[in-house]
Amino acid sequence: MKTAVVVVDMVKDNLESSKHGGVATQGKAIVPAVNRLTAGARERGWPVFFATDSFLPGDPLFRGRMKDHSLRGTEGAEVSALLDQGPDDVWLPKRRMSAFFKTDLDQTLRLWQVERVAACGLMTPYCVLTTALDAICHDFYAVMVDDATTAVSDQAHQSCLDLYRKSPLRPLLTVQTVDELLAG
Repeated sequence: MKTAVVVVDMVKDNLESSKHGGVATQGKAIVPAVNRLTAGARERGWPVFFATDSFLPGDPLFRGRMKDHSLRGTEGAEVSALLDQGPDDVWLPKRRMSAFFKTDLDQTLRLWQVERVAACGLMTPYCVLTTALDAICHDFYAVMVDDATTAVSDQAHQSCLDLYRKSPLRPLLTVQTVDELLAG
């Protein structure tokens, strides 16, 4: 099944600073798995997208506990240099949690005859989850990649994934490791 890998919010402000609530430690821990996944995707001819926060100053989301970070046009909104990027990878700035919301991801995936979206990156219960659920809403299969995804705590990460491991959405939405995804 042709799959697209969507790497969510692995930007400099999240991995190389403390601008987003100290997620750098957790984010750096999954970099090797994300790089292994994107390398495997490229070997299989699967497209790779880097869907990144791209907020404007004063964004309404900043009224909550989330602080100004990943501001459009700043270095902090760029994909972290810790990640391996290929020349054909797509950078997809996004204004909200889901990589689908008000972007052209849906149309691009259809043009490229993608059937399944593998979501990984930051944060499991927010941006990764909404991207996976929106993939289903757009009639794609979805995978949340367990070992290439993280949250502010291991408990938050595992609790979110546990909700979907045996959910009625299966097989539309699955939870797999990098190795499981690349093997199947």
